[in-house]
Amino acid sequence: MTDGETGRVFRLAYVPGVTPAKWVNVWTERMPGVPVTLVTVPAAEVVGLLRDGGADAGFVRLPVDRDGLSVIPLYVETTVVVVPKDHAVAAADEVAITDLTDDEVLHPLDDTIEWTVRPGLPAFTRPATTADAVELVAAGTGLLLVPQSLARLHHRRDVTYRPVLDAPQSQVALAWPTDATTDLVEDFIGIVRGRTVNSSRGRTPASPAEKPAQRQARKPAQNGSGRRAVPAGRKRKGHRPR
Repeated sequence: MTDGETGRVFRLAYVPGVTPAKWVNVWTERMPGVPVTLVTVPAAEVVGLLRDGGADAGFVRLPVDRDGLSVIPLYVETTVVVVPKDHAVAAADEVAITDLTDDEVLHPLDDTIEWTVRPGLPAFTRPATTADAVELVAAGTGLLLVPQSLARLHHRRDVTYRPVLDAPQSQVALAWPTDATTDLVEDFIGIVRGRTVNSSRGRTPASPAEKPAQRQARKPAQNGSGRRAVPAGRKRKGHRPR
C-alpha cells in the first residue's frame, strides 16, 4: 500500500444474490489500511451508480450496458423455478420449460434473466421486485424463475425451488468505470482473479530488482591498486628461500 492510499476507502457495490464476503476477507488481510464499504444496489441501478462515481467497482448481472465500463465475467448461475411447496413441480428433482406451459409465470420488473421467449402463461401483474414476486408465489398466484442465489436470498418456508435445465442463465461479473481504473481497483481485480499477493501481475513484484547498493555489495572488495583484497585471516604467500 502506498502513502497515497492511506486513509482511502474502497467502495464495492453488489447486486442482490451476490455474496462478496470471500473476496472482501482477502482484501482485509492484504489491505488492512484500506477499509471496504459495501453498497447493496438493485441490479437495474448498479451501472448508473458506477458511472456516477458512487462505487469504485461492483458485482453486476449480465447483460449490462458496457459503455464506459470494463467488465470481467465471473460465473454463471443455475436458473430455478420458485413454486409453492404443494405444487406438482415440488415432487420433481428438476424440470424443463415445457413443464411450466400451463402455469402463470411472474415477470418482476427487476428480472435479471434475459429471455427470448418467456415460459408459461403471462401472470395477471408484473410485481415491482423479486421479493414481491416470491410473496405472490407463496400466495399461489403464479410461479417465478430466478437465478438460484436469489431463490436462496428470498427463501420462505412455504415455497421451494427446482432447477430448470433448459432455461437461460444469469451471469455475474465484476465491472468498474474504465477511466477510473485506480491502483485499488487493480488490487481488487487481482483478488477476484485469484492472484497471490506476490503475483507478477500484482503491484508487489515477486522478485524485486536488486538495488545498485545491493549489487555493489555482492562485488569482491578491491584495494587501491585494483587488486582483490586478501581476507584478514589469510596470509600472502611469500617467496620460498632458495
